Amino acid sequence: MTDKAVSEGQNVRINGTAKTDKSALTRGSSTRTLPEICFELQAKIDAFLCEETEDDVLRSVQRQVKVSMGVIQEALRRYGLDHLSLSYNGGKDCLVLLVLILACLPRCASHSPPPPSDAAAAHPPAAAAPEPPLSSSTSAASDRPLQAIYIVSPHPFPEVGDFVARSAERYRLDLKRYALPMRPALEAYLEDRPAIKAIFLGTRRTDPHGEFLTYFDPTDKGWPQFMRVHPVIDWHYVEIWAFIRHLQIPFCDLYNRGFTSLGGVTDTRPNPALAVGGDTSKFRPAYELRDDEEERLGRD
Repeated sequence: MTDKAVSEGQNVRINGTAKTDKSALTRGSSTRTLPEICFELQAKIDAFLCEETEDDVLRSVQRQVKVSMGVIQEALRRYGLDHLSLSYNGGKDCLVLLVLILACLPRCASHSPPPPSDAAAAHPPAAAAPEPPLSSSTSAASDRPLQAIYIVSPHPFPEVGDFVARSAERYRLDLKRYALPMRPALEAYLEDRPAIKAIFLGTRRTDPHGEFLTYFDPTDKGWPQFMRVHPVIDWHYVEIWAFIRHLQIPFCDLYNRGFTSLGGVTDTRPNPALAVGGDTSKFRPAYELRDDEEERLGRD
């Protein structure tokens, strides 16, 4: 069960708000190979890490990127690409994680070890900085797409489904789509993809049940068994948006309309903390919110 995807282009910013350039949705992206995409993202992140900035948030993002890429590289070392997947729903956090994973692939394409024992895999790695940049002449990114699972909300926003489809094509994801509750969706996915041993998640510390998570956590008893990998667990809300906007990563348009956390149409609304002058019909974009604790005020 996979989404039929269409291409996605860059967003054009008008007065600080990202507007979709419809003509860019198919322009060029269908002709780029996955290695080209990975090298482009690697170069973009390498350049960002080398930037000198007086902005405290961007400096913090640079530190977070180094830590997260260290976790991703450790997961790739332990499991290899064939045994890894990404939980992807088009939201801001897993979008950041997707970009970071793809940027790591050129350096890690040659690492495909057999999966370790659960006991060995349960220990989180030391937070490591990425290795020095490698050119395309000395490192070849794999043309194997990143495996991913999309668990569809019972009452999905059409905008979210459209963005997932477009971004899956843009980043060449091998995406499996399940319109099931989370546990049976994961059971079905592991039945379809029995080689999967670990799944990257965009969970952050302030998310429900995120408080005590580490970089690597086995699933709880009674759930389908795999290793949960949380590279962005310690990112703050403003850091997520600083990364997306500074690197000009296209994102779901619902965020421009005041949504700060994407669920379904029956349990999600624009964040009241972003209402313009108390008018509940007008909202500022999601990236103008500053407080982690207010992120989920639009979720029931």
